[in-house]
Amino acid sequence: MNRRKFSKIFSFFIIIAIVLTAYFYTDWYATQINKCRGMYLVWRGDRALRKLKLQKAIDYYLRGLALYPGHYSAWFNLGNIYVLYEDYYSAVDAYENAIQANPNYIIARMNYGIISAERLGDFDGAIDQYNTILGIRKKFLIWIPYVFNNMKSYKTNIGLAYYNKGVAYRQKYIYQEGKKDYESKYLKYAISSYKEAIKILKDSYDAHYNLGLAYHLYGDYRNAGIAYCKAIELEPFNYEAHYNLALLLRHLKYYKESVVEMQKATTLLIEAEGMTNRQRYVFQVLNDVSRTYMETKGRINYLVENTTDDRTPLDIAAGNVKYVRGHLVMSDDFDEAIIQNYSTCGSYNLFVKDEEDDEDILYGE
Repeated sequence: MNRRKFSKIFSFFIIIAIVLTAYFYTDWYATQINKCRGMYLVWRGDRALRKLKLQKAIDYYLRGLALYPGHYSAWFNLGNIYVLYEDYYSAVDAYENAIQANPNYIIARMNYGIISAERLGDFDGAIDQYNTILGIRKKFLIWIPYVFNNMKSYKTNIGLAYYNKGVAYRQKYIYQEGKKDYESKYLKYAISSYKEAIKILKDSYDAHYNLGLAYHLYGDYRNAGIAYCKAIELEPFNYEAHYNLALLLRHLKYYKESVVEMQKATTLLIEAEGMTNRQRYVFQVLNDVSRTYMETKGRINYLVENTTDDRTPLDIAAGNVKYVRGHLVMSDDFDEAIIQNYSTCGSYNLFVKDEEDDEDILYGE
């Protein structure tokens, strides 16, 4: 038998086999055909999404998912589009379908939790999602230098789950309406979650700031102050930590230090937003603190004492500002002084009892 004849006979048997399997396994073949058609429509949806043709993307995704409902990334993209349209219930349904198709889809669970807590008020549902993420263990964590590393992204997701869990518990605390036992419990949970997040997200301003806020609400002013100071060190030009620290210092009757932080917050708020109602309110608080300090001390020291040397930023500016082609130019020394000024938390030592406590204040009790 020559090769050509054998090839024809072999092809004939292959065709017969396909026909027979198609006859006896019709449903399986139909499913595979629908899957292929669905994947093609999802691909069209992905392309429309990249071009920001959102409604067209929704249409393609819905048609594709009707044929292939197990395409979890399409459900995830659909959920994200619904969030853009502020259709949060549809977004949660889409994320839920993505999770059903892939229970270990961490980012879908994360988004589900964020939308549930922050937009729908379903704090328990959000916390359940974050706890599930914390229970998911990667089977294969691989680190190949300069080639591949999924260990970092996995740890980051765990840190974010703890952080978002803390946010959900703090939001849950807000809605307790004076139920002291529940308020205390949820703040403790929030503090614990933020501390776990900081073990992983060590340089996260948001984690340190929110830890400070939770401590502040709980009444642990010492740890609140230190957490605010750490947040200021990480992002010195974010007004929120300066402002909350100023309120905390005012409550503790450290008026001089409160004025310093409130001035920084006011300056940063003007730079960020211009004259707004929020900025006017901060001015009013600053005036109240200043007046209280004048009454108790007889004077106000507006200068920050912890710069790189004995000169204030204004002194440095006076000797290091010049005009270049009609433009005012600051020296590098001035820039460094400003950064040092805003990132230095002059009240830090007020919250630290002794040096032995420094290392474990944020992570211990």
